[in-house]
Amino acid sequence: MGNELLWNRVDDYFMEKVLPSDEILEQVLTANREAGIPEIDVSPTQGKLLYLLAKMKGAKNVLEIGTLGGYSSIWLARALPENGRVYTLEVEQEYANIAERNIQVAGFQNKVEVIVGKALDTLPLLKDRGVAPFDFIFIDADKPNNPQYLHLALELAEPGTVIVADNVVRNGEVIDEKSTDERVQGIRQFMDLLANEPRIESTAIQTVGSKGYDGFVLGVVK
Repeated sequence: MGNELLWNRVDDYFMEKVLPSDEILEQVLTANREAGIPEIDVSPTQGKLLYLLAKMKGAKNVLEIGTLGGYSSIWLARALPENGRVYTLEVEQEYANIAERNIQVAGFQNKVEVIVGKALDTLPLLKDRGVAPFDFIFIDADKPNNPQYLHLALELAEPGTVIVADNVVRNGEVIDEKSTDERVQGIRQFMDLLANEPRIESTAIQTVGSKGYDGFVLGVVK
């Protein structure tokens, strides 16, 4: 049995045990697929991990950089108390429209705000609006800009803020310092910043599963 087939079967096993059938989330994934949105959402087990991390943190004010079709936004919204809020940033208007419909189907239209535009432009505006600081930040957008996202996220954080960044292993390519892939180089610069940033403690975890071989960074602002 090949590695990827085995990873998929193990993911299926875990989902059967700890992720009961969820009609809403399945509907969201189907809507995304039918709309032609790239199937690069977090996996169901990863979505549940985000949910649990936000819940363990007791998060009330969440920032997500990279909405796509709103799948992870819904997982995060589920973790929040009644007065909690998710601000999620998406550069593509078409994806944002689909995400808003999905979020409404899930019943979180009053808890999740989708903000359209380049995140490097919209992130500074959040501070001006007075919606920061955030107590949980999920970075899952274009990887070349990850270093800038980290800088801006730290400006919107406070001591104790949890920061999660997805897709940092890139099928192992992250160790290739000569890579010509700008996504890989963006992650490498992001990791260099973490190594030298005194305001945050962090670790990186490699993962395998239905989304292949990848991993994430988990950090806490000091």
